[in-house]
Amino acid sequence: MAGADVGDDVYGEDPTVNRLENMVAERAGMNAGLFVPSGTQGNLLAILAHCERGDEYIAGQQAHCYRFEGGGAAVLGGVQPQPVDFAPDGRLDLTDIKTMIKPLNDHFAVTRLVCLENTQAGKVLPLDYQAQVHRFATEHGLALHLDGARVLNASVAQQVPLATITARYHSATICLSKGLGAPVGSVLVGNSQLIAKARRWRKMAGGGMRQAGILAAAGIYALDNHVERLADDHVRAARLAVGLANLGYAVNLAEVQTNMVFVDTPASMHEPLIAHLRQEGILAGGYERLRLVTHLDVTDEDIDTTLKAFQAFQFVSFA
Repeated sequence: MAGADVGDDVYGEDPTVNRLENMVAERAGMNAGLFVPSGTQGNLLAILAHCERGDEYIAGQQAHCYRFEGGGAAVLGGVQPQPVDFAPDGRLDLTDIKTMIKPLNDHFAVTRLVCLENTQAGKVLPLDYQAQVHRFATEHGLALHLDGARVLNASVAQQVPLATITARYHSATICLSKGLGAPVGSVLVGNSQLIAKARRWRKMAGGGMRQAGILAAAGIYALDNHVERLADDHVRAARLAVGLANLGYAVNLAEVQTNMVFVDTPASMHEPLIAHLRQEGILAGGYERLRLVTHLDVTDEDIDTTLKAFQAFQFVSFA
């Protein structure tokens, strides 16, 4: 990062940012990329680039671009969200999507876009399902965006190149932080026309950065060195899940497909458990469910420590 060759990215003159954007676009099977500060902004720019004011996008009820990103598309772009329920495996049922597509009538917003999430709460979307959604979107004249914050986890879990997944979409957001370990940043990929429109929205949203190559260099390093090792995170998450289940905690092992483990706890236990873990040096979060995420800073020893902390809490709680 300290030795990165930099320039003014707002003018498109930062060579390291340009290299990163081209690298991610090529790996994703797209012809253009845009470096953004966050996955939240990447999803926002994608929606604003696909839609106009008064349009609508369809997303999962628990999707990040709908539920956890501040309502940005509605607030900043006048784009209406239409949520539908996720299936337990992370899919959006095509019948549900079809039901939500609005008629071309002055009474309704114009449905323009479908947003999927992969992974969705750590679950990997099947390749054949994504192909079905692509065909469905094409038949109904809809664009298709992927919130791919952890799509590289899906790529590693399914042992397929990134482009095998992302080439089915008109746009995708790919995070460089999370399990890849870069300190900041995501790349939005799509065709040149879409990315040009998103670049203008990025400037309006305050996401244009100057000598951003110092950040892009970390992203390049992460892509070159940290993708294959995501498999280690998956193994550790599986071991954590089995250990918690053996301790009597409510963990759905079938859902643990990549690097996320969810623990269902009684409401009265949720906050005390988070506080207990924090005292043990373990950061956990989640809203309705406790969420544990493995990444490159989590070791085998850390899994052992975490299981001991859960065991100690259980002993205190039920003694």
